[in-house]
Amino acid sequence: MNSYILRKNDLGADTDLESRHQWLLAVVAVQFVILFAPTILWLWNRWTMGVWYNGHGILVMLVVMYLVRRELYNQRGLAKSSNPLGLVILIPALVIHMLDAGIHFQLLSAAALFLSLPGLSLLLLGTERTKSILFPLSILLLTLPLPLVFTESIHLVLRYIAADSVAWLLPIFGVPIFATGTLLEIPNGSLLVADACSGFSTLYATVTVAILTAYFCSDNRRRVIILTIAVPLAIGVNIVRVLLLTLLVHWIGLDVLKTSAHEISGLLTFMVALPVIFWLGSTPEEATEELN
Repeated sequence: MNSYILRKNDLGADTDLESRHQWLLAVVAVQFVILFAPTILWLWNRWTMGVWYNGHGILVMLVVMYLVRRELYNQRGLAKSSNPLGLVILIPALVIHMLDAGIHFQLLSAAALFLSLPGLSLLLLGTERTKSILFPLSILLLTLPLPLVFTESIHLVLRYIAADSVAWLLPIFGVPIFATGTLLEIPNGSLLVADACSGFSTLYATVTVAILTAYFCSDNRRRVIILTIAVPLAIGVNIVRVLLLTLLVHWIGLDVLKTSAHEISGLLTFMVALPVIFWLGSTPEEATEELN
């Protein structure tokens, strides 16, 4: 009888400890959201600004949330633990957030938000659980909006690639063209391949999704293929997009660029590149099921 009472008391103590741990997680989560609320709002505005920017951020965030939930569910049998080394990560991240509050750069605060998550995880979930979700959490850094000052040279290279490729392809369609740098001159008008048409947003999104898809994929050969094809695929679909827009200008006129065709063409680059990455990441059995 005494052993039964002891076991019952131990079970009650474990349940009480579990309940207190969940309450602690909830309180910390609420405080964390309040602290970074302006940063979260800024990120949301950037992610929803348009297809030319960081629209993949929402998709990546949802995938990361799914991965974290799945990994934590798989680790549910582990005993609760805490690693104080989380403070080594959390405190510098919070200092960066404080500095950003003074200069209102926002990007530093957004980086601090994502950098602080592993520290919180170590403190509240322990070492083993943090190891299991460290990769998904690190991918969140690839949703940060990159300032043009850091990507200007990449934009320029992509613009030249798109312009030179279209200038080479247009004569095949019987369209006379004179290209100067990133300026394409055809009989119906002149088109400038600007930063928005460089395809950088598609490239950024495709590389990020390729990394996530490779993480999901269990076949090492497919992982290599996915990571290798991501960049040329993104560049290729953007070349096709610029080519189609140039042909539309040739057939209809420059006014076509003022219609929804311009925005829709940008969406199509994502609608082509991302499914190809997902398809490459699926096993033959999964691909067959999807087709059926």
